[in-house]
Amino acid sequence: MSVDLSTNITYLKGVGPSRAETLGKELDIHTYRDLLYYFPFRYVDRSHLSTISTINEEEPFVVLRGNIRDMHTIATGKSSQRLEALFDDGTGQMVLVWFQGIRWIKELLKPNVTYLLMGKPTYFNGQLQMSHPDIEPMGAASSGHQFLPVYSTTEKGKGKGITSKAITHMVDMLFAQMSGQVEEILPDEAVQHYRLMPRHTALHAMHFPKTATEMQQATMRMKFEELFLMQLDYQFSRNERKRHSQGHQFNVVGDNLNRFFHEKMPFEMTGAQKRVVHEIWNDMRSGRQMNRLLQGDVGSGKTLVALLTMLLAVDNGFQACLMAPTEILATQHYNNFLRMLDGLGLRVALLTGSLKAAEKRTLKQRLKKGEVDILVGTHALIERDVEFARLGYVVIDEQHRFGVEQRAKLWAKSEVAPHILVMTATPIPRTLAMTLYGDLESSVIDELPPGREPVRTIHGTDAKRLQLFDFMRRQIAAGRQVYVVYPLINESEKSDLKDLMDGYESISRAFPLPHYQLSIVHGQMSAEDKSFEMDRFKRGVTHIMVATTVIEVGVDVPNATVMVIENAERFGLSQLHQLRGRVGRGGGASYCVLMTRDDLSKSARERIRTMCQTTDGFKIAEADLKLRGPGDLQGLRQSGLLELKLTDLVDDEPIVRAARDMVGDILQRDPDLTNYPKLRRYLAQHSTHQQWGKIS
Repeated sequence: MSVDLSTNITYLKGVGPSRAETLGKELDIHTYRDLLYYFPFRYVDRSHLSTISTINEEEPFVVLRGNIRDMHTIATGKSSQRLEALFDDGTGQMVLVWFQGIRWIKELLKPNVTYLLMGKPTYFNGQLQMSHPDIEPMGAASSGHQFLPVYSTTEKGKGKGITSKAITHMVDMLFAQMSGQVEEILPDEAVQHYRLMPRHTALHAMHFPKTATEMQQATMRMKFEELFLMQLDYQFSRNERKRHSQGHQFNVVGDNLNRFFHEKMPFEMTGAQKRVVHEIWNDMRSGRQMNRLLQGDVGSGKTLVALLTMLLAVDNGFQACLMAPTEILATQHYNNFLRMLDGLGLRVALLTGSLKAAEKRTLKQRLKKGEVDILVGTHALIERDVEFARLGYVVIDEQHRFGVEQRAKLWAKSEVAPHILVMTATPIPRTLAMTLYGDLESSVIDELPPGREPVRTIHGTDAKRLQLFDFMRRQIAAGRQVYVVYPLINESEKSDLKDLMDGYESISRAFPLPHYQLSIVHGQMSAEDKSFEMDRFKRGVTHIMVATTVIEVGVDVPNATVMVIENAERFGLSQLHQLRGRVGRGGGASYCVLMTRDDLSKSARERIRTMCQTTDGFKIAEADLKLRGPGDLQGLRQSGLLELKLTDLVDDEPIVRAARDMVGDILQRDPDLTNYPKLRRYLAQHSTHQQWGKIS
C-alpha cells in the first residue's frame, strides 16, 4: 500500500507542530509531497575533500574535515552578537562565523570531535573564513550517504533548527516511514518507451543518489514527470474547451471584408499573413470558441490580420473590439482603422479613460444599442457599464500587459464566449510556447512585408556623443526623424525623470531653434499633451522625439529612421527589441544606437552584443531566456511557469517536446482518459488550470 502524499508534514516522526509551522512559513513545505519534491540544489561527494591550505575564495563550495579548536561569542551591539570558532584540518585554520542560531550551534559543537564542514570560503581582513557553514560530526556523515544532499533554507529556518542536515534527516525518516512504494503516476507506455526510472526509485535517488549516473537518470525522470503533468493539465483543458465550449459561427465572408480586400488593402499581404487569416477563420466557423495566440515580430503586420478578422465578425452580424495597453496605441489603431475603412460605412469608435464624461455616456449608449461595429480602446473597455449589443470577437494587443482578471472581464460581456485573439510582438521561445501555451492554438507571422530592410544596430558610449549628434543632423538634413528614448522604470522615480529632462536640455542645446524642432513625451504628461506632441512628430513638424518607453509599443512613424536608446544597459532584450521596432517601418535604411556607459556588467554586455548581431525576434527571445531564465521574462511571472522545479527550458527542449507529444498521443486516443484513472485522479486533485488563466 502506497503512502498518502497529501498527509500533513506535522505527522512525520520528529517534526511536530512547531517545526511544521516553520517548514510551512519558510520553505512552503506543508505535506509529505512537498517534502519529497523539495529537491537538493547541490550534492557533496565526500570522496572529494579539500584542505584549508589549498582552497581560495574563488571556489564556490568546499568540503573539509577537521576539529574545533576554539569557540567564543563577540558582542556586536546592545542586543546582538556573533559566534566565532576556529576550525583546524591539520593543514591550516579557518574562522567559522554565525550570526543566527548561536545557542543551538554552541550546543552542537564539541572539542575533540572530527567534523565534516561544507560551505563557501571567503576572505575577511586577510583571514580565510566561512559564514553559517553546514557542519556535522564525521561519524554521523560516514554512516549516511556518499552523496550528501544540500538543501536551501533560510536564516530564520536555520535559527529554528531547519538546516540542510535537518531536512536530510526528515527526508530519510519519510522514506523509512513509507510502508510501501510511492505510487507511479506516469502511464506504463511513457515509462517503458523512454526507459524512465520508476517514480519511487527516482524520488529516492533525487535526494540520495548512489552514483552520478543514477542522479542524472533520476533528474531526467523527474523533469519528464513535471513536464508531462503540466502538458496534461493544459492539453486536457484545451481539448475540453474545444469539445464543449460553444462559439459563434462565422460562416459568411461578406461585403465589408471583400470590399476592403479588393479596394482598400494598403499593401500586398505576405504568405504568412494569408495563412494566419485562414487559421483564424477556420476557428471562427468551427462552431467552437476560438482561443488563439498570434505571435509576430515587430512590423510583421499583425494589425492588418486583426482588422481583416474583425471584418469577418462584422459581416456575420457581430461587434468586434480591440483592447490596447496605452492611449497612444489605442488612438493610433483607431485612426488607422478610420483611414483604412474610409468609405465602407462602418461605425468605428474609440473608448479611453480621457474621453469626456458626456462623450463616454453617448458612446456607451450607442454600443449597447448595436450602433458601433468596431470598438477600439484601453482598459476603459472592461468597465462594468460598458455593454455590447452582440460582442462576437475580442482582439487583445500586446497581451502581456494585461492581467488575467482584466481580460476575463472583457470576454464576460457576452453570454456566449466571444472568439479571442491575443497578439504579441514579443516573440516567445519555442520551449516556452510548447510549455506555457499548451492550452492555446498558436499562429506565427514569420515573414516581414517585402522591401523592409533590417535595422542596423550600433553600440555607442559617451565618448562618441559628438559623432552621434553629427549622424542625427545628417539624417534630419535628409528629411528623416529621430527618436531618443530614456529609461523610466517607474513613472514616480524622480531620478529617471531628471535623466529625461537633462537629456532634453542637452539635445536642445545641440539642436537649437529655429533650425530644429523637438517633441517630448513621458508618462506624467496628460493624455491630451502626449497626443499633441505625438501628432506633431507624426506630421513631421518636429525632427526629434525625446521620450520614455511610453513609445515602446505600437507607435508608427514611417519617416523615423533613427532610434537612440540612452542607458540601454538598463533595458531587457525584449524591450530593446520593441523599441528598435519603432524604426525601419518605411523604405530605406534605419538605425538603432544603443548608448551605454563604459563599464558594463557581463550580462549587460551580452544583451548589447545580441542586439547588434541579430534583428530576429525569436533569436532574441531565446537569448533572453538563456540570460534571465523564464521567471524574469516580461509577462510570465503570473503564468505558473515558476512551478517547474527542475526543467531548464533552454537545454531541455527535447524533453519538453517528448512530454508534449506523449500527452498529445494519449489524449488523441483516449480524450476522456477512460483507460488512465490515475491521470484523471491527478487532474481532479491537482489541476489549477482555469479556462482563461494561461493567456498571459
